[in-house]
Amino acid sequence: MDQSLIEFEHITMEFPGVVANDDVSLSIRQGEVFALVGENGAGKSTLMNILYGIQTPTGGKVRIRGKEVETFSPKNAIELGVGMVHQHFMLVPSFTVAQNIVMSKEPRKYGVFFDNAEAVRRTRALSEEYGLSVDPTAQVKQISVGLQQRVEILKTLYRGAEILILDEPTAVLTPQETEELFEVIRRVVREKNMTVIIITHKLYEVMAISDRVGVMRKGKLVGVCNTADVDEKILSSMMVGRPVLYENLEKTGQPGDPAILVSHLSAKDERGLPAVRDLSLSVRRGEILGIAAIEGNGQSELIEAITGMRSYEGRVVICDRDVTGQDPGSIRAAGLAHVPEDRLATGVSKDATAAENLLVGKQRQPRFSGAMWLQKTAAIRAYTSGLYEDFDIRGAGPEAIVGEMSGGNMQKVVIAREFSFDAPVLIIAQPTRGVDVGAIEFIHTRILEKRNQGAAILLCSADLDEVFRLSDRIITLYEGRITGSFRAGEITKEEIGYYMTGDRGREEAADEKEA
Repeated sequence: MDQSLIEFEHITMEFPGVVANDDVSLSIRQGEVFALVGENGAGKSTLMNILYGIQTPTGGKVRIRGKEVETFSPKNAIELGVGMVHQHFMLVPSFTVAQNIVMSKEPRKYGVFFDNAEAVRRTRALSEEYGLSVDPTAQVKQISVGLQQRVEILKTLYRGAEILILDEPTAVLTPQETEELFEVIRRVVREKNMTVIIITHKLYEVMAISDRVGVMRKGKLVGVCNTADVDEKILSSMMVGRPVLYENLEKTGQPGDPAILVSHLSAKDERGLPAVRDLSLSVRRGEILGIAAIEGNGQSELIEAITGMRSYEGRVVICDRDVTGQDPGSIRAAGLAHVPEDRLATGVSKDATAAENLLVGKQRQPRFSGAMWLQKTAAIRAYTSGLYEDFDIRGAGPEAIVGEMSGGNMQKVVIAREFSFDAPVLIIAQPTRGVDVGAIEFIHTRILEKRNQGAAILLCSADLDEVFRLSDRIITLYEGRITGSFRAGEITKEEIGYYMTGDRGREEAADEKEA
């Protein structure tokens, strides 16, 4: 394995009031898988954005193959063989796979007209060369998330990438798709001598795929280790500066009566197509029911229906009160709190302060308001400062603008507000998406505390580790239907992937029909 394909020398990156990278020196080798880990705000994404040319460092040098980078831009990075696949894919849904891959480097007939046949031929040849099977003629919006990621990787390889940066590459993949991705990574490293850099929060994946791992904390590089010489506990402690204990969380108490009852619920998506199909479920007090599903299989529409954000057919009962068809405010009054999956779209007002966001739903209480407007500022300050302390919200105080906070702290604002209602029912979607190890530990602890106190919790997460760690029962969804239901410990993450893709559900349905 050759040395020092990429060299970061004393890299500093400053933003107003923040040092994102603080004198970082790091070398990455030819032909290795290098994992970069750290808490939110640790500086890892900033460092990779510098490598890909999205940002120009305040100080320091970057060398690729011994040559100093003088111009920082994605165009220049691509010319130097650097490619980046972002966590949120940058594909045109209405275009075909081939059209997306050749975009900006399209083959032309007579130097003028787009040559679709040649685009398909090039895509097919590239997919065969790298073992990334795709249908060049399929529309991107019609293929799975795992295949879309393949398209993103092929798009990068089509532009000649020899250094591939993957940002949270398994965030929305099933275990089977994750293993397929890892096999692709191993193949391109082994056969093409490529260098792959992975930014991830999932430490077990670091252990499974990387050769070396770099750990960042508060903008500094605190260590680079051979993966074989460390374990997840060591890496977690390096990331947060203390032991991390979330694997030792305990569940106490026994489930009680049902607090959530959903009967024969059907709902449509934004296009008017069926998203949830005749679905029934129940969640008992003191129980966490986890939903395991690939994104786009009805889980979002199900949660929006239960919380009053989407119209539906069927029946919903919260704490013995029929709330079918009622608005979100009425459903909240029945005893429901909701942590939405998209904190920016529906979880916070990003232009408001943390204090204003924390107060939503309580702003009319006499302890905070007068006859016409909020006026009891001392009470508001004391209350929001208390939530800051209780929920370990870091950075600037309650007067900070939420949109300027890190993803982890923004999520803690949402968790603090919703959990402070002490509601008997909690609907929680993607509670730790894009959140670092330390914040995951904290959020998981708070969720289990609510469960142990008797709350009925419906949990939806794209992170199977999270679903398995927290749930008392798990259901799988595929195309808006429940394909499996399991108690904790009855099924493995590998086995449950079949139910998430509908394969096992179809097999069992066929068996029942034959019987």
